[in-house]
Amino acid sequence: MKIRHNKKRNTAFVYEALVREATVAVLKEDVERRDKTISIIKRHFHSKSLLRQDLECYRSLYENQSLDENTSQKVINESRRQKMMIDPTGLFKQQTELIHDINKELTPEIFNNFVPNYKALATIDQMFSTKTSPKNRVILEGEIVKGMTTTAQNVETPAIDNVTFRTFVSKFNDKYKNGLLQEQKDLLTRYITSFSDNGLELKMYLNTEIGRLKTKLAEAVNVDAIKNDEEMLNKTNQIVEKLKSFAKSDINENVLMTVLKTQSLVEEIYNGDND
Repeated sequence: MKIRHNKKRNTAFVYEALVREATVAVLKEDVERRDKTISIIKRHFHSKSLLRQDLECYRSLYENQSLDENTSQKVINESRRQKMMIDPTGLFKQQTELIHDINKELTPEIFNNFVPNYKALATIDQMFSTKTSPKNRVILEGEIVKGMTTTAQNVETPAIDNVTFRTFVSKFNDKYKNGLLQEQKDLLTRYITSFSDNGLELKMYLNTEIGRLKTKLAEAVNVDAIKNDEEMLNKTNQIVEKLKSFAKSDINENVLMTVLKTQSLVEEIYNGDND
């Protein structure tokens, strides 16, 4: 008998839906909605909350790690063990409070947000469920292992990413109609979730990404369309200098938006062949 999946009680799904809501708010410069969404994430997913512990059990399984089958099975077993240690009554209470705050401070439509890995999250949720039979649990674990041993290159295809992103942000303004670059999605996700480690992962990512962008722009001055256009050459050099100045700056929205725009510029210059 198939167990009905309640996505509102799927901690990982709700978390991913909130992250995507905040990402859209950042891009649309909707400060009020961004702040409300991030506030809910911080309030309910802090390091000592049961929701955060529950989320980590899910994340260990749905992030593409390209592990071997034996290691994947060990991770599943450990995740199940830690999941069982979480007080179910306390977790249910925190989930209820989270659902209430989303409905009251944002909108119930959050639960309809498109989450690309929804199927994987539902599979993990069913595997964790105490109502799942031993036979079905083994079958579900097999599906999860398959996902954990598949390389990221085989999972993600740019064409699908763009379509799903456009579906999710169908009301975006025209400049986002073709979807975001993968590096822009990575940057925004780290920005939204940076509260969890005091921005450490975001800072590390930005250091690496800004270094890449500076190198690409420095090389771009040799591109005919730029080196033969004095205005474009000057602007390119100005952008490089601005990126260099970020080494001494705190991470704020000005830095974020500049890097996002520079990522688009580099992609445009190299026509997608910048890897």
